[in-house]
Amino acid sequence: MSAQGANRQASKATSQSHVKILAEMVMMIALATILYFTRIYTFPQGGSVTLGSMIPLMLLSLRRGAKIGISAGVIYGLIILYLEPFVYNPFQVLLDYPLAFGALGLTGLFRRLPIIGVAIAMLGRFVCHFLSGIIFFASFAPPEMSPIVYSALYNGSYLGVEFVISAIIIYALLRRGVLNIFR
Repeated sequence: MSAQGANRQASKATSQSHVKILAEMVMMIALATILYFTRIYTFPQGGSVTLGSMIPLMLLSLRRGAKIGISAGVIYGLIILYLEPFVYNPFQVLLDYPLAFGALGLTGLFRRLPIIGVAIAMLGRFVCHFLSGIIFFASFAPPEMSPIVYSALYNGSYLGVEFVISAIIIYALLRRGVLNIFR
């Protein structure tokens, strides 16, 4: 085979790989969106406990790496913004949607320690919502409570439950070898 033929084959294989990854991203974002609307509890000022809406994005990140996971998380955040906008300020939108959900891709930095990756990703999302709560939603805090404490309790209450749900399900899926399918 000539060098030119080998280059064409390599280019075709790379192109097929990109299409496969893009299709996987679309599928996981769609699944995460469906799970987002499968809520156990919704809080009055935003935030909810779902049946593991972040799991598809974390699995994608564990499978394909942080770059793909962060990209999918940012896209997912923009979809959630479109479907259920809670807009107070442009910087708040950045914190609460693309940055918070993009943080879920941090799971991919911890492929060898996936539950640590889930914890770091959830912590990243928490930090974004926590800062947004302090900066933009301090007025929601009861008069006797610091906005810092209020934001930590408010965001920690639903994200803590989401972490437990996500960690348990991801652990179970990894034990079943779910990342090894379709390699």
